[in-house]
Amino acid sequence: MLLELHPDLEFLRETTAKFLTEQMPVNEVRRLRDEPAGFDTAYWRRGADLGWTSLLVDEADGGGSISGEGLMDLAAVAFEFGRHAGPGPLVSVNVVLSALTGRDPHRELIGGLLTGDTFATWCHEEGPPNDQLESLSLTITVDGDELVLNGQKRPVESADVADHLLVSGQSPDGPTQALVPADTPGVSLRALTGVDLTRRFFVVTFDNVRVPINALVGSLGDAAADLEHQLHIALVILNAESVGTMQRAFDITAEWALDRYSFGRPIASYQAIKHRFADMKTWLEAGHAISDVAAQAVTAGQANAGELVSAAKAFIGERGSELMQECVQFHGGIGLTFEHDLHLYLRRQTLNRVLLGTPATHRQRIARLTIQREEAS
Repeated sequence: MLLELHPDLEFLRETTAKFLTEQMPVNEVRRLRDEPAGFDTAYWRRGADLGWTSLLVDEADGGGSISGEGLMDLAAVAFEFGRHAGPGPLVSVNVVLSALTGRDPHRELIGGLLTGDTFATWCHEEGPPNDQLESLSLTITVDGDELVLNGQKRPVESADVADHLLVSGQSPDGPTQALVPADTPGVSLRALTGVDLTRRFFVVTFDNVRVPINALVGSLGDAAADLEHQLHIALVILNAESVGTMQRAFDITAEWALDRYSFGRPIASYQAIKHRFADMKTWLEAGHAISDVAAQAVTAGQANAGELVSAAKAFIGERGSELMQECVQFHGGIGLTFEHDLHLYLRRQTLNRVLLGTPATHRQRIARLTIQREEAS
């Protein structure tokens, strides 16, 4: 996180940390492994009371930020989610709320999402070969006074508990978004197997799904800019969460290296170990820095925000995974056991690395965006 936090932002971060420490200790996270949804709705409602769902919502719709910069506030919450391997659809719910706020036809849904009484999720990613984030194979067509959706989205977080699905697709006029009730005929789910103990993902299939034309979010064929901004928001949240997992894993390992003795000395005192810790500390601090810079760029609407969030996603995905593997190796045999806490953060980092594009995907994306910006200037 930023070296100097706004006092209100620091209060939000500390409040979230205290809540997750009390409500989601590691034994509770392990217990949720066997829960179908991966989290408890009462827990999510209490988190909503702390402001987890209101930070990207206009004040006129019942939301409001803490520091005046809602995305930076949300990044602070996400950082603590990473440090505690916190459960709950933080990314998807907030992306949906950011898309709906200020749009009259869908304002009635916002209240339930703000309180945590209802859920919505973002159906945007698609599997190969449409996994480069720009292409959309799901189609949205107009038939009289209805929209017709056909295609698949994967992975979609918490689709099994969602009341509404914010779906992106391609219409004859261009990228389009629609808000689809989850119980609409033609919508089907297939569960995916994941590495994280508490987060659930699904393949969502839309087979001739029909919804009223007022289900449109925005205008027909005019969603490209909205989708890009929503992607930026999701990446900022994922990056901040991943840095939180890196921080927690590093702290656990540093404490272990000082306590673990070999030949009468802490293993942290050996030069070879110090060199590897220096590398990890460099990756960690760089992860903090690039995550914060990208979040500030998106908040400010900078022209290069897309390149920065992708640079952050690529760096944190690559170096974060290396840091996690180093932490596991330093713990020796116990680092590979289910009983040790380290795997909780390794699982979260591993999942976040591939969600919304791998490091390779984002390096390619940086090249494309840079070329496009230079050609336009």
